[in-house]
Amino acid sequence: MGKAWRIRALRAEDGGPVRAIFNDYVENSFAAYTEQPLSLESIQSMLSQTDGYPALSAIAEDDSVIGFSFLRPYGSHNTFAGTVRITTFINPDCTGQGLGAALLERLETEAAAQGIRSILAHISSKNVGSMAFHRRHGFVQCGCFEAIGRKHGQTFDVVWFQKRLTPRITSSQGG
Repeated sequence: MGKAWRIRALRAEDGGPVRAIFNDYVENSFAAYTEQPLSLESIQSMLSQTDGYPALSAIAEDDSVIGFSFLRPYGSHNTFAGTVRITTFINPDCTGQGLGAALLERLETEAAAQGIRSILAHISSKNVGSMAFHRRHGFVQCGCFEAIGRKHGQTFDVVWFQKRLTPRITSSQGG
């Protein structure tokens, strides 16, 4: 049996489903740092940071959004133009199907084509599944801020991971 989902570009109308997925993690895990669910306006503001960077949705057979992943700038200075942060959330009922790996592979391909050299991920130490996923996919732990977060009455570290890419500059980009 083939996969029951596909990947496409993240669209403005995906904001509602993105909010529902994200807020599930807000309420039930350490994957999203905030303790309060985000409004649609907050989600749209977060998604606006992806302008000019790869941003994807995972779509089920019934055309519902079951996951999303995007890149956004690491910093506002042009000295960091080749470095991005990654954000990925999959509907908890749809994990373990290869969605995260497929989204990551496509983001990496698109990022390398744009000349991006480094993808950073910051992950709660309580989110061991995400840390294991990133390690399996070539990310290397590069830092840890100890005991800086507190959620659901528990303190957690923020662990940083990095994956170096080989930029693939196309002829239209010069080079």
